Amino acid sequence: MSDVCNFHELATLDAAARAKLLRRSEADLSSFMEKVRPIIEAVRLEGDVALARFGRDLDGAAVTPDTLKASEQEFEAAFSAVEPEVIASIRYGIANIRAFHEEQRPEPMWLKEVRPGAFAGDRWTPIDSVALYVPRGKGAFPSVTMMTSVPAVVAGVPSVSIVTPPTPDGSVDAATLVAARLAGVETVYKCGGAQAVAAVAYGTQTVKAAIKIVGPGSPWLVAAKRLLSDVMDTGLPAGPSEALIFADDSIDGALAALDLLIEAEHGPDSSAYLVTHSRRVAEEARAALPGHWARMTEQRVGFSRTVLTGPFGGIVLTPSLEESYRFVNDYAPEHLELLSTEPFVHLGRITNAAEILMGPHTPVTIGNFVLGPNCVLPTSRWARTYGPLSVTDFLKRSSVGYVTSAAYPELAGHARRLAHYEGFSAHENAVSEVRDGLMARKS
Repeated sequence: MSDVCNFHELATLDAAARAKLLRRSEADLSSFMEKVRPIIEAVRLEGDVALARFGRDLDGAAVTPDTLKASEQEFEAAFSAVEPEVIASIRYGIANIRAFHEEQRPEPMWLKEVRPGAFAGDRWTPIDSVALYVPRGKGAFPSVTMMTSVPAVVAGVPSVSIVTPPTPDGSVDAATLVAARLAGVETVYKCGGAQAVAAVAYGTQTVKAAIKIVGPGSPWLVAAKRLLSDVMDTGLPAGPSEALIFADDSIDGALAALDLLIEAEHGPDSSAYLVTHSRRVAEEARAALPGHWARMTEQRVGFSRTVLTGPFGGIVLTPSLEESYRFVNDYAPEHLELLSTEPFVHLGRITNAAEILMGPHTPVTIGNFVLGPNCVLPTSRWARTYGPLSVTDFLKRSSVGYVTSAAYPELAGHARRLAHYEGFSAHENAVSEVRDGLMARKS
C-alpha cells in the first residue's frame, strides 16, 4: 500500500527513523542558497531590469520594467473578472479577520507606578514600511493577501505593499487584487521568489524598499530571507505548508483522511501526517484516500500523492495516546487539527503548535480562509518559539520610563550601588552628587 500512503508504526522505529519524520523540505537550504545569491545580487545592481528578466525566465511571465506595478486599471478590471460570489466570500473573510486582529491590537501606551513617583510602561507604534509576500507558484492565494494585509492595516503601518509572482500574461491574479483593495492595500508589485525579497530589501526604480517582509513561500523564498536577514527584518519563518491531523478513536478514519489532504495538496514540498493511536482510524484513513482523490483535480492529486508517499508525509500509528501527544509536540506543526468529539480533553496536552483547530467542524480549510485567526504560521518546527502572524508583527514596542523628583533619590541610590559594583563609573556618576549639583544650578 506504499503507493497509496506511507504507513509508519512509531513503536517499531529507532531514534534516527523517528527523527527523520520530524524533518521538513526546507531543512537543508544549501543548494537553494547558492542559486539565490546571484539573483539577489542582480536585483541589487540592476533593479527593475533584473526583476523583469527573472519574471520572464523564472515565472514565464510577460513583464517589462515599466509594468512591474499593478495599475489602477488592473484593479478595476479585477473586480469585473472575479465572480460576485467570490468577492462576497472575500469580504466575509476580511470582516472576520479584521474583527479578530482588532482584538489583538494593544493599547498605544500604558504606564504603571512601580514605586511612588516612578513610572514604567510600554508604547506601541507601527513599523514604518512592510512588504507582504503572496505566493502564486502552485495556485492563487487571495487568502494570504487577506491574512497579511488586514493586520498590517489594523496596526496602522504607513507604507504597505504586496509582492506576488505575475501570471503568464504579466498580470496579477484578479482575486489577489480584489482582496488587497478590500483589505486596504493599494500597492502591488509583480515579482516573486528570491527576486521579490531582494527588491523590497534594496528597493528598485519601481519597488519601494521596506524594512520588513512577511508571508509564506517556497524554499527559494526562505533561502532569500535568510541571506537578506541582515538587510531587513524577514519576519517569522514561514515556508512550505505543513499539517498534522491528530485523531482519536472517536473519529471516522475517512474524515481524518479527508483533512489529511488539505495541506498535502499545496505542493510536493508540503508536509502532512495523520497521527493516531487507533489502528482502526489509521487503516480506514488509508483505505479512504483513493476515493477522496477521485474527487480532486489531477494537479492536486499529484501534489498530495507525492507528499503522502514521499519523505514528508503519511500516517503515523502511535502505540498510545500519550505517544501521540509527544509526537505532536516534537513535530511542532504549522497547522494542527485535534479531530475528536471531545477536543478540549486533548488541548491541555499540546504545547507546540502554531494553530490548533479543534473538533470535526473546524477543518484547516475554515482556518485558512474565514475563521479569523491568521493562517500565516511558523513552519519547520519554529512553532516551538514563534506564534502566528499578528498585529504585533507590524508594531514595534518602546519601553517608557518617567521618574519624578520625589522618587529620584531612592532609585538613584540603588542604581548607584549597582553601577559601582559592576565597575561603570559613568553610570555611577550620572546618579551621584555630580548630577545633584548640576540640577541645582538650573533650579
